[in-house]
Amino acid sequence: MTKQLMLVCRLFLGVVFLVAGLNGYFVILGLEPFIATSPDAMALFEFNYLLIVEKTLEVICGILLIVNQFIPLAIAFLSPIVANIFLLHLFLDHSLLPLAVLLVLTLGYLFFYYRRNFMSLLERKPNAF
Repeated sequence: MTKQLMLVCRLFLGVVFLVAGLNGYFVILGLEPFIATSPDAMALFEFNYLLIVEKTLEVICGILLIVNQFIPLAIAFLSPIVANIFLLHLFLDHSLLPLAVLLVLTLGYLFFYYRRNFMSLLERKPNAF
């Protein structure tokens, strides 16, 4: 059961971030996005390079999650992005708050599932090579 739930969470996050990242490139290129964007979120990206970096990371991490490669790395990169999405929808734009909560829960489950990969980050005095 846990492996199937991990698979569902991984694919859900992969598809969400791949689609959201591609949708962001429509905004960057001045085209009409195929998914509505939050005006409050777009106001935070005063400089286009921030949006380009975030959307590029979303596309790369989405692909990594879908093809099941470098999952802990994708989780590490997506964690601050998901935190920002959640906080933005919690405090500014409540329209997509249920999706933001779902993103937090699914990423949290993936983090729990792959927790052994992150344990070495918590070593007080790591061994040098």
